[in-house]
Amino acid sequence: LRLVNTYGAFGSITRERYEIVVEGTSEERITPNTVWLEYEFRGKPTDLRRRPPQWAPYHLRLDWMMWFAALSPSYAYSWFDPLVKKLLQNDAAILRLLRRNPFPDAPPQAVRATLYKYRFTTPRERRESRAWWTRTRVGEFLQPTTREGSMQRWRREVATA
Repeated sequence: LRLVNTYGAFGSITRERYEIVVEGTSEERITPNTVWLEYEFRGKPTDLRRRPPQWAPYHLRLDWMMWFAALSPSYAYSWFDPLVKKLLQNDAAILRLLRRNPFPDAPPQAVRATLYKYRFTTPRERRESRAWWTRTRVGEFLQPTTREGSMQRWRREVATA
C-alpha cells in the first residue's frame, strides 16, 4: 500500500536493515561483565520499543551517515574516528545531535560499536513484546576504545574492506 509518492534516492524502506549501535561504559577496566550503555540517536532504531519517528522535511544527517557506515564500513573511515573521540569527551556539539546521552555527568571511559541486523517485528511479535524492532548481533564494528587508546584495529579492518 502506497499512500504518497516516493521522494529521494531511496523511495522505499526495507523490512530489514543493518545498524551500528554505539555504546559507552563508565568502567575503567573492560571485562566480559562490563556494563555498556547505548547512545540513542534521534532517528535510528536504537530503542527496540520506540516507534520509528517521522522527521520530514528535516534530514538527520548523522543518523543517515551511520546507516551508510553499517552498509559499507569504508564510508565511515574519515568521520567515525572523530565522532568517537568527541563522544569520549562528552562534546556538547556532538551530543546535541543525539536523542539521549547515557553519560550526562561525566564522559565515558570507553566507547565501542556493534553491528546489528534489525527487522520490523510482525504484528504478533509487536502485540506480545510491544517492540517495533528485533535485532540480531552481526559482529564488532569498533572494539572498545578509550581516550588514550587508538583505533588502529578498526582502521586496518576498514582499509581492507
